[in-house]
Amino acid sequence: MKKILILGSGAGGTMVAVKLRKLLSPSEWQITIIDNDEMHHYQPGWLFIPFGIYTAQDCMKPKRDFIPKGVNFIFDEVVGVNPASRKVDCKKGSYEYDWLVVASGCRIAPEEVEGLEDWTPDPSGKVHSFFTLDSALALQRKMKYLKSGKLIFNIAEMPHKCPVVPIEFIFMADWFYQQKGVRDNIEIKFVTPNTGVFTKPIATKVLSAAAEEKGIKVTTGFDLDSVDMDAGKMESAQGGIEEFDLLVSTMPNLGAQYVEDSGLGDGMGYVITNNYTLKAEKYDNIYVVGDATNVPTSKAGSVAHYEAEILTENMVLEIDGQEPKPEFDGHSTCFIVSGYDKAYLFDFNYKTEPLPGKFPFPGLGPFDLVGESYLNYWGKMMFKWVYWNLLLTGQELPLEPQMAMAGKNWPTVEAG
Repeated sequence: MKKILILGSGAGGTMVAVKLRKLLSPSEWQITIIDNDEMHHYQPGWLFIPFGIYTAQDCMKPKRDFIPKGVNFIFDEVVGVNPASRKVDCKKGSYEYDWLVVASGCRIAPEEVEGLEDWTPDPSGKVHSFFTLDSALALQRKMKYLKSGKLIFNIAEMPHKCPVVPIEFIFMADWFYQQKGVRDNIEIKFVTPNTGVFTKPIATKVLSAAAEEKGIKVTTGFDLDSVDMDAGKMESAQGGIEEFDLLVSTMPNLGAQYVEDSGLGDGMGYVITNNYTLKAEKYDNIYVVGDATNVPTSKAGSVAHYEAEILTENMVLEIDGQEPKPEFDGHSTCFIVSGYDKAYLFDFNYKTEPLPGKFPFPGLGPFDLVGESYLNYWGKMMFKWVYWNLLLTGQELPLEPQMAMAGKNWPTVEAG
C-alpha cells in the first residue's frame, strides 16, 4: 500500500485529507496526518476574543472530530523531513511516505525583535497580540479596562497572518471604545512598514478613507527595529519613535523550524513553493498548502481552501502519471469587519485587485465586493458555522478556486 503523509491538521491539512480520501482508493492509499496539537483552532475567531464577541470555547474543537474516516491521526511532533529517503522524523518515531503534504502553518516569533525576547501574553503588560489563543485572552482583559491613552496596532514585518486583520482590528477598536464611551480619550493609530494601510491600491484608497473618517491615524514606512516594553516605546530602523500605552502587534511570523532544518525553507520557515502548482520547488512528491507556503498571497483560511482544491487535483494528476496544472492564481477572499455591524469584502489574486461587484454569485451576491454593508458583516459572522460544518468536512461550496471576473464592475488592474 502506498502512503501519503500530511504534516499538520489545521484548515489546509484537514481539507486536503478530506479531499484526497474521497479521490483515492482506501485499498491502495494509506493517508496519515501527523500533528502535535489535539485541538483545532478557528483562527479567524481570535480577532473577536479581545472585544468579547467570541470566547475561547467558540474557537476550538478536537481535531479528531474532523479527521475523515479512513485517515490515520498520529499525535507526534515533526522534527525533520528527508526528501531523499522520503521519510519524516518525529519525536516518537519515523514515518515513510510516497507523497508528502506540508501543512505546518506559521507561528509568531516575538524573539525576532529586540526588546521582545522575553514577551509573554500578560494582561497587565503594554505589549499584546491576538495571534494565539492565550494572547487573545490576555488582550481581552487589557482592553476591557483601558479608559485612556494611545493604542497602536503595528505590523512588525511582512508576511504575517492575514493582511486584512490589522485594519480590521483598528476599525473594531474604534467601535469598541465608542460603545464604552471613552473613544475621545483613546488615540488609535495604525503603524505599518507598508506604503499604505493595505497592499492593494484600490483597497488602500477605500480603507484609508474609512480610517480617516473614524479618526484613526496612520504611519507608513515604519520598519520595526526595537521595542521598549516598560517605557512604552518602539523605534524603527530609520530612527522613528512611536510611544504607546497599548501596543498590539502582528509580531514577526515564521514557519516551522523543521522546514528550515530539512532544507525545504526560504529562510523564514516557509516551504519554497511553485506559485501556480503548489508543488515544492526543490523536491518531487512534496506539495504545500496554507500558511506553510511562500507564495505571494494572503495567509488566510480562504486561501488554504482554494489551494486545497488545486493541490489535491494536481497530486492525483501526478499519481496518474500526468503533469500538474499551474492553476492557482493567488485567490483570496476576505471579509473586513468595520464596526457597527458592517463589513467590507475583498476578492483578489496575484494580479487583480479587489473590484466592486457581487459575491459569490455574479450580479446576485448576496455580498457586496469592496463596498461596506450589514449583509457583509453577517456573512463574516456566519463563516464560523460554515468553517466548522462545511469547509472542514469537505462539503461543496459555491466558491471557485480561481478568482472569477464575471460580475466585477471594473476592468482588471494589474498590480505593480
